[in-house]
Amino acid sequence: VVKVLTTLRNHWKKTTFGVCLLSWGGHWLYGKHCDNLLRRAACQEAQAFGNELIPSSMPLKKATVFLNPAACKGKARNLFEKNAAPILHLSGLDVTVVKTDYEGQAKKLLELMENTDLIIIAGGDGTVQEVVTGLLRRADEAVFSKIPIGFIPLGKTCTLSNTLYPESTNQVQHITNATLAILKGETVPLDVLQIKGEKEQPVFAVTGLRWGSYRDAGVKVSKYWYLGPLKTKAAHFFSTFKEWPQKHQAALMYLGPTERPPEEPEEKPSRPPLYVRLYRRLRLYWASPPKEIPQEVTPEDWEELNLSTIELSIATQNRQLDLTRTEDFMDICIEADTVSKGQFVNRGSQKMRDPHACPAGSQCIQASRCILQLPEGTEGSFGIDNEEYEAMPVEVKLLPRKLRFFCDPRMREQMLHAAVQ
Repeated sequence: VVKVLTTLRNHWKKTTFGVCLLSWGGHWLYGKHCDNLLRRAACQEAQAFGNELIPSSMPLKKATVFLNPAACKGKARNLFEKNAAPILHLSGLDVTVVKTDYEGQAKKLLELMENTDLIIIAGGDGTVQEVVTGLLRRADEAVFSKIPIGFIPLGKTCTLSNTLYPESTNQVQHITNATLAILKGETVPLDVLQIKGEKEQPVFAVTGLRWGSYRDAGVKVSKYWYLGPLKTKAAHFFSTFKEWPQKHQAALMYLGPTERPPEEPEEKPSRPPLYVRLYRRLRLYWASPPKEIPQEVTPEDWEELNLSTIELSIATQNRQLDLTRTEDFMDICIEADTVSKGQFVNRGSQKMRDPHACPAGSQCIQASRCILQLPEGTEGSFGIDNEEYEAMPVEVKLLPRKLRFFCDPRMREQMLHAAVQ
């Protein structure tokens, strides 16, 4: 023992390196072991759903999964097959996995999709935006938009996961919790923005639209990867070398919030007997035709605003969902263009964490519909659900409670509890 200790002391550099290596290896192996325990517990919970008896006349529920293998820097396929796929197959669902090969393919595949009971999106914000756009572009979107949608967060940016699932620092736990939430069946209605240009087909977003300097600087953050934790500040600092102050000018027309109609009952009333329906039809046929009362069409009260801003954002209420609100609207945030370079750099880091945050001193507008007119020759890009689109004049329309997404039951309880308070 003395000889071993003497050798370790004489070679203290190698000893220190070996201890560090063994410590790191042990921590890595322990993390892998904990991940396997999480997967096993999730599979056992899913097996309980798969063991439930169903009538012989009832077919299995069909689930169509749209998987983007390129999400999370190409790791999404491995993450899905390790953490989510076993849970879905053990649950008793008839699962069909559709893997996309290129950007925009999900929109085309949605046009050809046949009837399904569940739609599951496995990817990030870009995959969600593609699937929602393809779904709502269908000619029969009124029927298909009633299909519940599940979201398995596998991408670099997964904004919806903050609304639908509890926070988790462990990626495996986050993915398994999201997959199990689909099996539990709790859903929440989410708003959708319809964004339509002058010529192209509409694009649909569940988070919002951004146009301005913070968005442009945020796109370039990855270029400064070699600066480590300073890359965000560096991207915003170097963007101030352009013409300053950076102003984005436009004309905005908008309509105010709309009153929320009562929710439709999930179960339709039973159909009356045949003799009752015949009696009603005969009574309507022999009755004198009702006199048509002309209804006055009230003109829409559009508000007009000329704006000059460093950034404009139009966001849904999905980030802070309120299930009991009585009005439907989207938030328009017009940030002041009188920002110093130091404030721009500091605020840029906050914008990376919460892109649609509306800082103090900004003009906030609640609207159900708006038209954004840009001057001729305007350059730059929009960020629609973190996807880049060419900047152009657009009309943005709110589609309230258009889609239903599966969520963790705990999150739904928190939303209802917060609304009561």
